[in-house]
Amino acid sequence: MGYPLLTIVLRSFQEPEWGLQNYVWFFGTPVNLTVLQRTFSISAWVTLVCVLAAYPYAYMMTAVGPRLRLVLILCVLVPFWVSGVIRSLAWVILLQDSGVINSMLKALALSPVRLIRTQTGVVIGMAQVLMPFMILPLYSVMKGIDLRLVQAARSLGARPSRAFLDVYLPLSLPGVYAGAIIVFILSLGFYITPALLGGPRSTMLSTLVQNQVLSLLNWGRGGAMGVVLLVATFILLAIAAPLMRQRYKQVSRH
Repeated sequence: MGYPLLTIVLRSFQEPEWGLQNYVWFFGTPVNLTVLQRTFSISAWVTLVCVLAAYPYAYMMTAVGPRLRLVLILCVLVPFWVSGVIRSLAWVILLQDSGVINSMLKALALSPVRLIRTQTGVVIGMAQVLMPFMILPLYSVMKGIDLRLVQAARSLGARPSRAFLDVYLPLSLPGVYAGAIIVFILSLGFYITPALLGGPRSTMLSTLVQNQVLSLLNWGRGGAMGVVLLVATFILLAIAAPLMRQRYKQVSRH
């Protein structure tokens, strides 16, 4: 499994000749740095949207009866049976200027908004595709939380919101962390959805890699882009891991 990755790393140093010229080119080109920053920014927004949307859904999965829970789980799994290309094309229909969303806004006498070929449209499409990867880790943690702890806090005089924030939310944070890491890492390498829903100002690094490798046949520069993205991801994970581990220990003690 490591052979393809090793090949890309070697090519980034040896094509067109041995050296660091591909990395010098990458960091010396402002456009590349802008796209790299945008890639992490879009991935962070997608992760935030997934957390905010998936948390109440996963909580509802633990609160309803078995039959309704089965329906909710099925709704989470159905997207895995549909091609990502088809889902992205469906969002093109929904988000375009004359699409369903803007048609509904016009019917309500509201001003239409531009969603297609924008960063907002990319975030919406990517969040929908990656939502199951946030819901499932959250649900796996939430279903193990003893709701009697929340009831005990309320019986001791805590308001429902206070009991949720002080008891339930901290216990569910491991699921939030796990899902957020999965969604964030998957977002960094997305290509199809940003290509279909985005425009020049929402280009992600995966698109530049595709252009260098497939269009220009420049494997050295494409490999350098991939290595930079991989190293930057590892650095962020190395920074976040101790913080999450410390937080998890605090939750475990409580």
